[in-house]
Amino acid sequence: MANSPDGLMFGALHCAVPLLDMKVYSHLLAGASWMAEYGDPDTDDWDNFLYKYSPYHNLDEKTEKYPPMLVTTSTRDDRVHPGHARKMVSKIADMGKGKDWPIFYYENIEGGHGGAADAKQSAFMTALAYNFMFETLSKNIATSNSGGGD
Repeated sequence: MANSPDGLMFGALHCAVPLLDMKVYSHLLAGASWMAEYGDPDTDDWDNFLYKYSPYHNLDEKTEKYPPMLVTTSTRDDRVHPGHARKMVSKIADMGKGKDWPIFYYENIEGGHGGAADAKQSAFMTALAYNFMFETLSKNIATSNSGGGD
């Protein structure tokens, strides 16, 4: 989303239990164990490459339209801190005031990194994501089809 030239590479996004702030990830929960894979943001890795793919740092306030996005997380995720999702949603809401940056958020208070504690919650989370995608993409199709061509 953040690296799309016009912000519209996708019609809708579901961002689940996301790792988004690559500047602080290594200081939260299991993040330190991923530095061999992602790099160390407290070294030159940040300037050399981590900044380039840190979604939190690559939102462009000049972009007028980003696709609708549903961000889901779990309060009890023991791998990716839910603060990643919270911060991103807050930043998008703040930066997107007066723009077409629709953002939706759901945080399950149970569960772990999978976002759900049991089959019932998992079914709910899946239904939530599918419903969001269906409703959003259906509106996008209806809007694009009503733009002429009669």
